[in-house]
Amino acid sequence: MPSPGGARERAGSGELSAPRLRRGTPERAGLDPVELRRVVADVRGLTIGDRPWAAGAVVAVGRGPVLAVEEAAGWAVRYASYDPDTDRGVELPARERVPMSVGTPFDLASLTKLFTSVAAVQQIERGTLGIDAEVGAYLPDFRAAAAHRVTVRQLLTHTSGLRPELPLYDCADDAERMALLRAERPVGVPGTYCYSDLNMLLLQQVLERITGRGLDVLVRDGITRPLGMTATGFGPCPGAAATEDQRRPWAKADRGMLRGVVHDENAWALGGVAGHAGLFSTGRDLAVFCRALLGGGAYGPARILGPDFVELLLAAPGLGFALDQPWFMGELAGRGAAGHTGFTGTMLVLDRVTDTFAILLANTVHPRRRKVANGARAGVGTRVARAVRDA
Repeated sequence: MPSPGGARERAGSGELSAPRLRRGTPERAGLDPVELRRVVADVRGLTIGDRPWAAGAVVAVGRGPVLAVEEAAGWAVRYASYDPDTDRGVELPARERVPMSVGTPFDLASLTKLFTSVAAVQQIERGTLGIDAEVGAYLPDFRAAAAHRVTVRQLLTHTSGLRPELPLYDCADDAERMALLRAERPVGVPGTYCYSDLNMLLLQQVLERITGRGLDVLVRDGITRPLGMTATGFGPCPGAAATEDQRRPWAKADRGMLRGVVHDENAWALGGVAGHAGLFSTGRDLAVFCRALLGGGAYGPARILGPDFVELLLAAPGLGFALDQPWFMGELAGRGAAGHTGFTGTMLVLDRVTDTFAILLANTVHPRRRKVANGARAGVGTRVARAVRDA
C-alpha cells in the first residue's frame, strides 16, 4: 500500500530503477554549450551593479538525467536594510556579506504551490480525494465554499472564483484566521481563471483533513524524502538567501530584514507552513523534482506518482502548474511546457517534449520588493530552448 503521502518505494518490486540526476557536460545532455554559457553570463549580469535585478542568483539547467549547468552569482546577503529616503539598499561591509553558492537555499514563495499540487494528486491516485468532488464534502465547516459548490479541480486550476488573498496577517490569532477562510465565498464566476493563494490554502485544509497529517509531513513523506531532497522543507532555514527588509508601507507587516523565515506575510501568519508559500529549497533539489516529473513520477528507486497521474498533473490546463506562459518561459513555451514563478524571484520550467528543465532562483526582493521585469526569466527559458540541439 502506498504511504500516506503517496510515495512508493520500488526497490525489489521488479520495476527497474529510474535514472538519477548526474552532473555532466552540455554535449552529453544534448545541449548547445555556447547557449548555456550565455545563460550563465546572463544570470551573472543580473546580479551586477548598484541596482541589480537580484542581489544573487542560482541557475540550473538539465536534460534527461544530466545536470548540464549549476552556477551561482552575486550575494545571498548583500544588504543590512533598505533606506526609503534614498530608495536604495544599505550595503553591508564586504566582510559581512554572504556570497551566493549553488547550495544556498531560497524561499521558494509560490513554487510551494507545485508541491501542494503534487501532494493533492497523490491523494487522487490513492482514491482518498476526488478531483471533481466538492470541497464541502471534505470541509463541511467551510460553509461558503460548500454553499458555492467549489470543487477540488477548481482549486487546482484557479477557477474557483476566490479572490487572490485575504489579510490573514492582520488577524489576532489562528481562530480568527480560520474563521475568515471558512467564511470566504467566491467573488468571481466559478470556472473563470483567477489566480488565488486561497485556492491552495483551502486545498491544504482538505489534504490535512483527509489524511490527519500536516502539509509539511505530507510533502516530506510523500515527495522530498523519497526523492532524497534533503535541502527542501518548510522553514525556518537559517542559511537561506536573504529576502526583504519587510516594513510598511511597501509591505504588509513590520518584520525587518528577513533571512531563513518565510517572506510571504500570510504564510508567516500561519506559522510558516502554507499551501501557497513557505518551502525553502536549492537548485539541485529542484532539479531532482523536475527530473522525477519528467521521468513519469519516478526517480532512482522511488516513485512519487504513476505516469498517468503525472499526465493528469501536467496536461492542459495544468493542476497547480502553469502551462506555456512565454512571459516567464520564453521560447520554452508552446509545446506544453509546465512551470511556475515565485514572488521572491524564483522560477521552474520543465519541457516534456525535449526532456529539459530550467531553474532560476534569485532574491529579487532583497532589500525590498518592487515590480520586477520578467524578461530575465523569459531570457533564461529562451536560451535553454535554443540550446536544445534537436528541438
